[in-house]
Amino acid sequence: MKDKISNWIKEYASTNNRKSLVVGISGGIDSSVVSTLCAKTGLPTYAISMPIRQIKSQNNLSIDHGFWLTNKFPNVIHHIINLDNVFFKFDLLMKGFRFNSDHANANTKSRLRMVTLHQISSVKQGIVVGTGNKIEDFGVGFFTKYGDGGVDISPIADFYKTEIWQMGKELGILQEIIDAPPTDGLWEDGRTDKDQLDGLTYKQMEDAMKLESLSPVVLTEENQNLLNKYRSIRKLNLHKMKEIPVFKNERST
Repeated sequence: MKDKISNWIKEYASTNNRKSLVVGISGGIDSSVVSTLCAKTGLPTYAISMPIRQIKSQNNLSIDHGFWLTNKFPNVIHHIINLDNVFFKFDLLMKGFRFNSDHANANTKSRLRMVTLHQISSVKQGIVVGTGNKIEDFGVGFFTKYGDGGVDISPIADFYKTEIWQMGKELGILQEIIDAPPTDGLWEDGRTDKDQLDGLTYKQMEDAMKLESLSPVVLTEENQNLLNKYRSIRKLNLHKMKEIPVFKNERST
């Protein structure tokens, strides 16, 4: 499967006359797997670490993975672009709209990272490769609109998180990354994905996503409670997973 995905990425780049691949690496399993799959294509692959007021241990995993990639694949170029000052200056420019919301701060960080990746992609005639998995992109909408959701292709968006972990093991990803609690690295208090998702693990969300297709009659009370919790998170983020609403102009014919 990992070879099929790498070939799919390479074929997309070739079909669209793109010369390189650009991917942000956070130190998490998803971006580590995707950047490795990109590297396996043989195309110039720009792996970008973008700390923004990030906890050192999280950023260290990103740097370690970047070093691992460059040591293993000669076609990988690893850059560390610190966005602390960009975020700080943006905050100052906002004046009356200063960031008094942790959620707004996190979304802005994600969007600044995506602007960075698209800038590099434009200069290097590349494509920005997404790192979202099936639960994040199509289950509970756990991504920032026009942030980490603003990519050109999504090679692992049809794979569950548990499948990504398995793929990471087969690719030889650093064990520290495989073992690390999943986090988007956007919060200065170090909160994890589980903290943000009402205490649900990825395995629980995967189970809930699969329960959607079952009749309520066959669900146990425990399963129904899990499904209800999953649906409440999903409902809040449905707007991210739908097409942008467009007012239809009823032109006379």
